[in-house]
Amino acid sequence: MFKLITWNIQSGRSPDGKTDLARIIACLERFARHDILCLQEVSAGYDGSGEDQFAALRARLPGHAGVEAIACDTASAGAPDAPRRRRGCMILSRHPLVQAFRHSLPRPFDAGAPGMQRVALEVTVATPAGLLRVTTAQLEHSSRRQRTAQVERLRELQREAWAHARLEAPAGAPALPDPCAAPPRAAPALLAGDFNMLPGSPEYLRLIAPFGCATPPLRDCWDLAQPCRRHAPTVGLHEPGPGAIAPFTFDYVFASADLAGKVRRIRVDASEQGSSHQALLVELDLGA
Repeated sequence: MFKLITWNIQSGRSPDGKTDLARIIACLERFARHDILCLQEVSAGYDGSGEDQFAALRARLPGHAGVEAIACDTASAGAPDAPRRRRGCMILSRHPLVQAFRHSLPRPFDAGAPGMQRVALEVTVATPAGLLRVTTAQLEHSSRRQRTAQVERLRELQREAWAHARLEAPAGAPALPDPCAAPPRAAPALLAGDFNMLPGSPEYLRLIAPFGCATPPLRDCWDLAQPCRRHAPTVGLHEPGPGAIAPFTFDYVFASADLAGKVRRIRVDASEQGSSHQALLVELDLGA
């Protein structure tokens, strides 16, 4: 089985307010042996510790290929050449990452919404069963207008990648030194992350809506693996204090319709407290 885990690690900050990247890695190791990790809110300088979590994750997860996409990139206090503060997404894989794209997501002006820049990281993974396209993203929390625009961009990327996959070189073609001869974008696709939207919300329904063309729509892996069952909550399971809100679902994995029949299992790691979000695991039988 091919196993993907997605998790918003919130810069390694747990619900008790402590930042501990080692705890994040320990939680992942207890949860499941994965093929690929999709992480959101990875930081360098934003968590207060000054640790470069992108570099630390590479060092602490040997045997993984890793790429990142920076959404927020700002100057640090001090000398002009001081390390910059960065925050974004990261994908780590036990299989070769043969290509990566970094897509800046739209952020239309929305007065009074304290949002931030968002990004989607897309990779082509060379799995034993062939090429697979995996994208991770975190959408805007405070502005529905921005989140809706970001959903539209993710739909555009699915349509665009599908067209490239159909028209470019056959899957498995070797990469050449010429960047114009890079590997094609794979047709089978997974989209994972923290989408900051509830199941059944207008943004959710728009993301999974048909395209009206040959492009395979995106399907929620939860509905594929556990049809007719309510989504398990992924946020707020371990919030401390009397004012804690009821747990809810913001984290998903979507599969392109051509992969729908290969999704076998999905589950939330409800026990760990490495972040206020919970990790989500999806298993696929790519050889089927």
